[in-house]
Amino acid sequence: MTTAAARHSDRRISPVFLGILAVTAVTGWATWTGVAEQPGIAVFLFVTAAWIVSLCLHEYAHARTALHSGDISVGTKGYLTLNPMKYTHALLSIVLPVVFVIMGGIGLPGGAVFIERGRIPGRWRHSLVSAAGPLTNVLFAIVCTAPFWLDALDGVPADFRFALAFLALLQVTAAILNFLPVPGLDGYGVLEPWLSHQVRRQVEPFAPFGLLFVFALLWVPEVNAAFFGVVDSLLATLGIHEFETYCGYELFRFWSDTSGVCSVSP
Repeated sequence: MTTAAARHSDRRISPVFLGILAVTAVTGWATWTGVAEQPGIAVFLFVTAAWIVSLCLHEYAHARTALHSGDISVGTKGYLTLNPMKYTHALLSIVLPVVFVIMGGIGLPGGAVFIERGRIPGRWRHSLVSAAGPLTNVLFAIVCTAPFWLDALDGVPADFRFALAFLALLQVTAAILNFLPVPGLDGYGVLEPWLSHQVRRQVEPFAPFGLLFVFALLWVPEVNAAFFGVVDSLLATLGIHEFETYCGYELFRFWSDTSGVCSVSP
């Protein structure tokens, strides 16, 4: 009975996650209806809460796939509860991604669940565990962009459309960055099981610096322009115009002065 109860609690959805989900719903409703006196604050809370939800789902996907692949330890670590405070590096998984969203509108990859790889047999399973997280971002991006490419936004308030476009941009950037074959990112994790032991040993010391290397490159204007050019092109094929993501980011940064081009008449 005790073991069964413990296993149930290991998989019970965390009240913290449910609270974040509630904030997403309430602020999304406020953005949709326009009842908020400060629409920028509503957009900020909606996008931030939804982004944290996607980060939790990203980590959960890694853990859930690892569980079904043989690592039963993920339950006792709290990874199946969707509680952001249970992840190994809450700073890397939650705090820094939100900070990077605020600073530059970039979806910082997560990657903060500790998987006991020795429990998982087979290279395909190892690759799938690594791919599960960014595939969640891809799925989240599809959900966010669906109303655009389905032409289902007629009559929808512009503030909500802009917020949804910006949220879609974050998911696309997160998916692209996560799938880069750079040590320390999920894309390398997909390839790693197929590399020789010698190559893995040589690459391993660089893993802690892979993410820093990627973001250092993104500070280079030419690289940044090329990266967001790819992102904007992908979003354009899904029916989201660059103007909509720009306005979403401007509304999100409600504390900054804007030119007013994104203002919506009541």
